[in-house]
Formats: sequence, structure tokens, C-alpha cells
Amino acid sequence: MSQQLSIYTDGSSRGNPGPGGYGAILFWGNQQKELSQGYRRTTNNRMELMAVIAALQALKKPGVDIVIYSDSSYVVNAVEKKWLNNWLRINFKDKKNADLWRLYAELAKPHKVKFVWVKGHANNPYNNRCDELATAAADSRNWIEDTGFEQEASGALV
Repeated sequence: MSQQLSIYTDGSSRGNPGPGGYGAILFWGNQQKELSQGYRRTTNNRMELMAVIAALQALKKPGVDIVIYSDSSYVVNAVEKKWLNNWLRINFKDKKNADLWRLYAELAKPHKVKFVWVKGHANNPYNNRCDELATAAADSRNWIEDTGFEQEASGALV
């Protein structure tokens, strides 16, 4: 039986759009790894999804059985209710964050990924820690540019 990777994620933005950040914690057996990054101008939904993407990008091998815990109904429902499948089929016509959703779809392909929604700002210590990481990254001013958001906001993405 294969070992399961647990990932907790959260995103934050100060304004929507505004400065933002994500936080993620990966659990593999007794190992734990925290990830976070801040962005100059972005949205909350993008940061929720970016947390998932960053966690998947940190993986070193394919075929991992993954459970991702998120307080984002947008992210959880897009995958679990198969909205993403339809968005891919219609090439994201009139949908936001196509760049990140396409990247997520590619990163998730070699794995078995399941999402579980958790109540945000509740008594889940891992979700709370991800929130701390995300908000600290958003507030840090150690930002990078969310080029996908900037291009989408300017109308440069089709």
C-alpha cells in the first residue's frame, strides 16, 4: 500500500486585487515542509489555487496519492465537482485564472489527487498555519509579480 501525501493550503490577498500570498504545508509520514510566497498584485482565488500549484511543483516523483485540504470552495468544487473538466473542454471561455488552472491540470495529471474542503479560520491548526503563512507572505513586501494576473487584467490573455 502506498503512502499518502497530505497537503494543506491557503491563499490571501489584501484587497481583491491587491498584494497577496499563499501558504502550503506538505505532510509525508513524519516529514513536514512549509511553502509560501507573496505577490505584488493578485486576487484571493489566484492565491488559493497558487498554493495548490506550489505544493504540486514541490513533488519529485509521479504517481503520488494526494489529499489536499483547502478552505477554498472555488478550488475544491472546481476539481471535485468536475467544473475544471468543462472549463478545459470549452477552453476557459469567459473563465478567469485559465493560466493557473491549465498549470494545475498538468501538474495533477501524474498523481491521484482528491480535495477536501475544510472550514477556514476554525479549529484546524494546519489550515490556520497556512493562513499565517499566506498573510505573512502578502504583508511581507517581498513580492514577485503574478504575471498571469497582470496579463489577464490588461486583456493580454485570450
